[in-house]
Amino acid sequence: MRRSIPKAFIVPAIIFAAAAVGFGQGLPAARPGDAGMSAERLTLLDTLMSEALERKDFPGAVLLVAHKGKTVWRKSYGLSQWTPENRPMSADMIFDMASVTKPVATATSIMILAERGRLRLLDKVTDYIPEFTPYLLEGGIPGEDARLWNLLTHTSGLPPYTDPKEVEGLYGNPCATETLVKHIAGLRKESRPGAVFTYSCLNFITLARIVKLVSGKDLAEFADENIFKPLGMKRTFFVPPAAYLDLCVPTQVYDGKPLRGVVHDPLARIQGGISGNAGLFSTADDLAVFAQMMLNGGAFGKIRILSPLTVERMIEVFPKAREAGRGLGWDLDSDYASVRGDLFGLDSFGHSGYTGTSVWIDPETGTTVIFLTNRVHPDDTGSIIAMRSKVANVVASSILVK
Repeated sequence: MRRSIPKAFIVPAIIFAAAAVGFGQGLPAARPGDAGMSAERLTLLDTLMSEALERKDFPGAVLLVAHKGKTVWRKSYGLSQWTPENRPMSADMIFDMASVTKPVATATSIMILAERGRLRLLDKVTDYIPEFTPYLLEGGIPGEDARLWNLLTHTSGLPPYTDPKEVEGLYGNPCATETLVKHIAGLRKESRPGAVFTYSCLNFITLARIVKLVSGKDLAEFADENIFKPLGMKRTFFVPPAAYLDLCVPTQVYDGKPLRGVVHDPLARIQGGISGNAGLFSTADDLAVFAQMMLNGGAFGKIRILSPLTVERMIEVFPKAREAGRGLGWDLDSDYASVRGDLFGLDSFGHSGYTGTSVWIDPETGTTVIFLTNRVHPDDTGSIIAMRSKVANVVASSILVK
């Protein structure tokens, strides 16, 4: 049962304190006016959040806005959970990022391997997954092969998802990623490669397997060594360690108990929590560092994760799949890009997650909006889509100096 949110749990602004004290390098903090933003406009975010909490759109949220490399707004709102008892939200809590995993962990790892000459985006999926069947043309004739770029842009022809219960019945639980990917590879393809944009978790589960085949390390280990640790993202990981479980924001309730530090996505869960489509846990502070790395052309401080050209390719609409409106792992102008709102330009990019998470990054103004909720707690009925757009509009309207 959803419960009322005491006003005491609408946490006051923490916008002038250090944004990530003790959590890696972090971003420095600044007053909005000193960073070229309107503090008065940003306070409209409080009204939006109060109204959403009153409607019980979600139990609580963490909202972080960064501009020109500095955190100008960092607040927590409401509760981290309604059941089994009310608990307040705090700005340093760890969220199940759901599909934000796709660009931050999976696509970034694939592009690091491309930079190192270990793979090409033009490679056929069958070069790594021989069982990957093609789209069948009229008369059952095999069509062209899907490429890695098709997986990254959701244009491979794979269906959106596959039944976890069927997978569990066939292969057991847990199910090894290798086994699941072979199952996915044999599914009927719904369209020829590059012809249709169909957002599919299966594309990124397949990419995670390719990371393991090429690097010898699973996605969790590879991303930790090559992305998260170098950036000082100390609270970003797959399968949160026991010491961090109390800081994890719970998601949906199953059998009377909320998932806490256990991935919400069923296909990721049967893989033991390490998957290319979901499974990443992180904080607003850590994601702000990652976003700034992207805004800086692949570097944060003295640490370089990606080359400037790689970042440019990732955040532009991929030329062979223009109708998809997607970059390499990132969303720019697809049907899922409502996170952008109405005011940020078409060069901005980001991603959302089913659990109620989102990140949007605007190179034109040097702005990042990180909006984290657990809208699936407790019964997967919370609403978030319209709020994402409204939050983006308020932030964009607050920018006085580009």
